[in-house]
Amino acid sequence: MAQIGPDTLGSDTAVDLTNCDREPIHVIGRVQSFGALISMSSDWIINHASVNMDRFLGKPAQDLIGRRVADALAEPALSIIRSRLPMLTSPDAVERVFGLDLTGDGRLFDLSIHLSGRSIILEFEAHDTSRDTNYVNYVRPMVERISRATSSRQLCEDAARQMRSLIGFDRIMVYRFGDDGTGEVIAEALKPGMESFKGLRYPASDIPKQARALYARNLLRIIADVSDQGAEIIPHTSPEGTPLDLSMSGVRAVSPIHLEYLENMGVRASLSISILKRGKLWGLFACHHESPKILSYELRTAAELFGQLFSFVLDQKETDEGREESDRAQVLHDQLMAQLAEDASISENFEAIIDAIATVIPYDGAIGWVDGEYQSIGQTPSRDEFLGLVNFLNTTAASRIYHTESLKKVYPAAEGYAGRAAGMLALPVSRAPRDYIVLFRREIAKSVTWAGNPDKPVTVGQHGARLTPRKSFEAWQQIVRDTSSPWQPAEIRAAEALRLTLLEVILRMSDAALRERTKAQEHQELLIAELNHRVRNILGLIGGLVEQSGSDARSIAEFTQVVGGRIHALSRAHDLITRQQWAPASARELIQIESEAYLGSNAEKVRIDGHDVRLQPKAFTSVSLVVHELLTNSAKYGALSEPSGEVRIGFVPMADGGLELTWLETGGPPIQAPPSRRGFGSTIIERSIPYELNGRADLRFEVTGVSARFEIPSAHVEAFEGAQAEAIAPVPGKSKKSHLNGQAMVVEDNLIIALDAEDMIRSLGASEVFVASNVSEAVAFIEAETLHFALLDVNLGSETSEPIAERLHARGIPFAFATGYGDSIDLAKRYPDVPVVKKPFDIASIAAALPD
Repeated sequence: MAQIGPDTLGSDTAVDLTNCDREPIHVIGRVQSFGALISMSSDWIINHASVNMDRFLGKPAQDLIGRRVADALAEPALSIIRSRLPMLTSPDAVERVFGLDLTGDGRLFDLSIHLSGRSIILEFEAHDTSRDTNYVNYVRPMVERISRATSSRQLCEDAARQMRSLIGFDRIMVYRFGDDGTGEVIAEALKPGMESFKGLRYPASDIPKQARALYARNLLRIIADVSDQGAEIIPHTSPEGTPLDLSMSGVRAVSPIHLEYLENMGVRASLSISILKRGKLWGLFACHHESPKILSYELRTAAELFGQLFSFVLDQKETDEGREESDRAQVLHDQLMAQLAEDASISENFEAIIDAIATVIPYDGAIGWVDGEYQSIGQTPSRDEFLGLVNFLNTTAASRIYHTESLKKVYPAAEGYAGRAAGMLALPVSRAPRDYIVLFRREIAKSVTWAGNPDKPVTVGQHGARLTPRKSFEAWQQIVRDTSSPWQPAEIRAAEALRLTLLEVILRMSDAALRERTKAQEHQELLIAELNHRVRNILGLIGGLVEQSGSDARSIAEFTQVVGGRIHALSRAHDLITRQQWAPASARELIQIESEAYLGSNAEKVRIDGHDVRLQPKAFTSVSLVVHELLTNSAKYGALSEPSGEVRIGFVPMADGGLELTWLETGGPPIQAPPSRRGFGSTIIERSIPYELNGRADLRFEVTGVSARFEIPSAHVEAFEGAQAEAIAPVPGKSKKSHLNGQAMVVEDNLIIALDAEDMIRSLGASEVFVASNVSEAVAFIEAETLHFALLDVNLGSETSEPIAERLHARGIPFAFATGYGDSIDLAKRYPDVPVVKKPFDIASIAAALPD
């Protein structure tokens, strides 16, 4: 929020939200009190310093200006700083040094180094010696946990919980920016009793343009105490009159207007971590705390690293969702191509086309305009009304989808029918003359929920004439009329795919004699789009294999062999299914071809049991790569590396029509232990079929040899060949002892163990799992939530879980103790009926401790 004072605003100057975008927040001239700053020239002369320097270095800032840095810092520290400067290879690079003795007196500091124009900036703060913890080690298991999310929405929810577990702030929000700069809280993790902000919208002025630009460069921003007055930087400007640019500063002070904004929200400390998607600002982890909170530089660095890795996982998850949308569009394409007759027209099949579109794009009405013929279904403009709209559509870009959720705004003549056709999505299905399939959505007087009234009044206060930060953040409803529900990106992509499909239909049914040139041009356009799509998919798959295979090779020759083998396996599978005209093909033949290609005359050592089975094309890529990796590993290390070794592959029909594919090695060298090194090949074996086919994979390293079992769902299995084999019903497995319904709590002072326990209890059926690291947090959960089970670590560092056990016992809430000290713990003896789970525990031991 920009301050507009008498120095910047004349009496006749308008005050509006654009003033926020002009506040120079990067040259604020102060630092927060928990850190200090020195700026030096390229010849190591101090040109700026914060006035709190005496508290950190024992020397007044004014005595350091114009002096050599060597007069302030010890030579060993300077040597380390010099060694880090070459690593500042970009204007936004920041180097970090933890636990550095700057003055030679034994006091340790955490240091950041970055460039600001022609100056070198050193920022330092006291090193946290109370905990000898490498926080970065926490990040890997945190990323593993969020990677299990099945959707981008769940991914954001999981990431908010993980971030709160790491940094301990009261509220963690995943805040996503819209195209117009507004933001929405799409996920949240907060302490019990706090009001949720999830689903609230924030106007663009709350995080103005220059702040968003800084977030794209400087990925972490902490405000440790909103009441902190900070420390001034002297001198205010350089001899040339230029203030010091603090864009990349980690201890930069805060605009007083923004501090007032946070105070109005009841926030006393905040942390923001940027979420970038392919280099552009997608959103933030916005973290709030109700009391001042200083995080060590090491912990902030770990949180920033988690934010960066989360960005990569989010990008991959959204890419996967986009691929699924493309698959649905392909199904629509196939459906339409199968329904429309060779000599039929779009007009003759208009209803069938519109019905098929409804499966992927919801609408309230549709119009077909082909060769001047008008057809309509549902709520639409009349023919006369549509004739004017056609002229408007003809002015839009050729061969492009056009969409709007408020037709009246771009075409005022639509006001007369805005109630029944407020939003429009137009698919041009020819070029000359232009024909269209147009979808309409009716008006929805939708309610947008803002975090307080976004219209902020201009007032005159202690900071002069300015926009005042809102004092209320309660949900505020805004009613928007003459609009439809928005066309989602997935729907627009589906419409583009449908446009290409309809172009193909037109090409197929066009009269070659009269429209040959137009037909050829449109056909070329379609083929180029399809070729581009398929080539990108192939290049992406091959690129992924090349990149991931690097971890499996120890030399260039081995790398070439590994990559070549995998690509050839894909090629052989592709040849087999294209030979069958992309129809289901023989799994037996696939394995035989792969075995002969890799083993030559030794292929007879691979035996296939069971009736042959034909698999759908989608399953071939996964199965071929899995078989290739199993053969490769067996030939190198397993049964096929010995003259007497043998591999038996079994095809077993499952009760639901799926395929159970088994792999058993015998006669090879005994396996002393599972391999310690797990490369990309192991990932292919264990994850390809579950990930791509929604099946199952189980790989075991027995003493007698490798065995594996894969389940391929019936959707990918066409039929079993030969005599009909009796389907083998699945053997009833031993059910879990207990299943948990309701909410649970884990009390554990070790973050990694706590996160593991949370995942296990969730997998046992808990609807929500609250994680506490100390007695006070656990008691708060007990008071605020309805718990059905709790797992208590006996020893919580400086305290025990005895007070927690007493409260749970008094309320009749089942719980279990977790300990690494064995059975002889005093606390467990006081509760003889309470189960004790020994560390390290697994899901089975926790399940055994659940109430019946």
